[in-house]
Amino acid sequence: MCNLDNPNKISSIINDLGSPAPAPAAELLDDLVSANHILFDQGIVDAFGHVSVRHDKDPERFLLSRNMAPATVSLEDIIEFHLDGTPVNAHGRAVYLERFIHGQIYRARPDVMAIVHSHSPTVLPFTVVSDVKFQPVCHMSGFLGQGVPVFEIRDTAGTASDLLVRSNELGRALADSLGEASFVLMRGHGSTTVGPSIKHAVYRAVYAEVNANLQRDALRLGRVVYLSQEEAQTSRINVETQIQRPWDLWKSRVTTRVK
Repeated sequence: MCNLDNPNKISSIINDLGSPAPAPAAELLDDLVSANHILFDQGIVDAFGHVSVRHDKDPERFLLSRNMAPATVSLEDIIEFHLDGTPVNAHGRAVYLERFIHGQIYRARPDVMAIVHSHSPTVLPFTVVSDVKFQPVCHMSGFLGQGVPVFEIRDTAGTASDLLVRSNELGRALADSLGEASFVLMRGHGSTTVGPSIKHAVYRAVYAEVNANLQRDALRLGRVVYLSQEEAQTSRINVETQIQRPWDLWKSRVTTRVK
């Protein structure tokens, strides 16, 4: 068994611990597989990045695929984890080095039911430009109005890390940076999105990338008028009642592609 808090340990083969919880709902597993495919189809993840969901039968566990490209995930690839990142049923399969992102956010935020970590290309530049804040420019991204913190890994790991969240210590530091927000930038790395359901987390990850494109274009034109905090909150509440619509569209695209 490797030391999960040792940031120098790079093995992705971890011994299983404990017995599986009661089987998660079939719909939850199906949504998790679909989320992996949708995020790839929408350009949020490529060969890297991952999405998880809190176990519906045991809130102290979460579900995440084995270490693989999201577009290729199937039901057989889903693994159950304890919140400290220890797998329950990996059976010798490699797991993501950054599973600690998920476990420590679930531990810190009981309201979070799903998490997306990505390196989406238009969002990433906002992680390294200190004089331009990432802010909502349209009603579809009102969830950004809660504030967008930036996680600086150097504060915990020093100046010679690979920027990966590869330990519980770093996962806790990321969760602290996220606070009560829905989205956190990770300097020089990417971002992490959370939500009260897997559909919310996927929607927010997609529209964070959309917002990044719009904000970048608007900045080229001149002074930008961002949503007020009140507008962002109202937009988030109202628009996110409609997330089934894009989810159905995105799911139909990936389902058709698989066929």
